[in-house]
Amino acid sequence: MKRRDFIKGLLALASFPIIAQSNANSYEAVEIFGDDPYKITWKGLRAFGLKNVASRGDIVLVKPNIGWDRKPEQAADTNPLVVKAVVEAAYEAGAKKVFVFDNPCNAAKRTYYRSGIAKAAKEAGAEVIFLRDSHLVKQKIQGEFLKEWEVYRQALEVDRIINVPIVKHHSLAKATIGMKNLMGLIGGKRGYLHRQINTAIVDLSQFFKPFLVIVDAYRILKAHGPQGGNLKDVELKKKLFITKDIVAADYWGAKLLGLREEEMKWVIEGKIRGLGKKQVKTLRI
Repeated sequence: MKRRDFIKGLLALASFPIIAQSNANSYEAVEIFGDDPYKITWKGLRAFGLKNVASRGDIVLVKPNIGWDRKPEQAADTNPLVVKAVVEAAYEAGAKKVFVFDNPCNAAKRTYYRSGIAKAAKEAGAEVIFLRDSHLVKQKIQGEFLKEWEVYRQALEVDRIINVPIVKHHSLAKATIGMKNLMGLIGGKRGYLHRQINTAIVDLSQFFKPFLVIVDAYRILKAHGPQGGNLKDVELKKKLFITKDIVAADYWGAKLLGLREEEMKWVIEGKIRGLGKKQVKTLRI
């Protein structure tokens, strides 16, 4: 049964099915380094196995961070060349349709185009959607903090969510990586989540269950996040991390920002709730 068909019939349920999918190899993660973000994304996905990206006939959501009206060099949004490669890989793996969208903090038209993501995604064949309040449907999240919330229905109607965050400092949460990137799939007064931000983003991760996490650390924003703007706050790392383990993905990104383990409260909570492994060194990379 396709994930979207299951959800259409059981929208009242709090959690979605985990799609069974064997690894094309024995790796639990791929860490890759290189000068070209497009090339290293493709190389990393091939190493991890395209069967772990999409299956034939899938409807896929590629979810970058498109939150801010910034250029790629400012590292406030996911690198557009990474997004382009992920969309292309999904189609090569057999996806029927690939969507790209986010609920930005700045005006959507400005963020989509200035970030370069809309252009890159369209070039790769994705359908880029501008979200509207009319697309929102109330869902039972049944988390530790979030009990119900308004969610964009397009995120419920896909077979796989590929989460493609960028590594950034965040003034409140310490970091915004994979788990926090899922806030772009909900509407409403998102500032409410800041009351218990670490618990809230783990709630969202349990609800959406992204199938794959591709962490963009080609450039990272080390300070004044999540919006950034000053190139002095940007560091060129030229790295990517690919895994199905969202806890490990966020741990890896948080370490790049120099966070101590005790500062990664959302990572610790995610591990406690069984979303993945906190220690990257325990993965087969």
